[in-house]
Amino acid sequence: MLIETARLTIRPWLPRDLPGWAAINADPEVRQFYYPALLTREESDAEIDQCLKHLHDHGFAFLAIERRDDKALVGGAGLSWADGFPGGPAVEVGWILARRFWRRGYAREASQAWLAHAWSIGLERVVGYTSTINHPSRALMEALGMSRNAADDFADPTVPPGDPLSPHVLYQIDRPS
Repeated sequence: MLIETARLTIRPWLPRDLPGWAAINADPEVRQFYYPALLTREESDAEIDQCLKHLHDHGFAFLAIERRDDKALVGGAGLSWADGFPGGPAVEVGWILARRFWRRGYAREASQAWLAHAWSIGLERVVGYTSTINHPSRALMEALGMSRNAADDFADPTVPPGDPLSPHVLYQIDRPS
């Protein structure tokens, strides 16, 4: 699977991506809205293995984002089946970028490409969710045209109760008619 945008190539993970992806997952600022906050190299590598299995099983997954002009690993983005939230399971769009690539429109560009792909393969709805305090991701979901119903907010079952990252918001977007 390969998706190209004006500035990005979205592709399956390669062995050369492992150190860069591990560095992204070890950056406290990048991981500030995730639980657990930081991943070890082994946990980061295992995520890639899970993504590649998801790609094999479903034909889409959370994949590597590479800048086209210099082949730099920007981060990851994609679609994946997710559960543990109201109305699940559903296909989720998500992204994580290295800090040096923030505020350049890469997450939006990759996510728009993934949404176009979702509609092209016949998906009817895509969701996105994050901790309530993750305002940058919430702003991007809204910029993508996703909407939130406060009645669908939920406590993430993978986060301990009382942790500030437990309260989550759920956004969704339906296939355009």
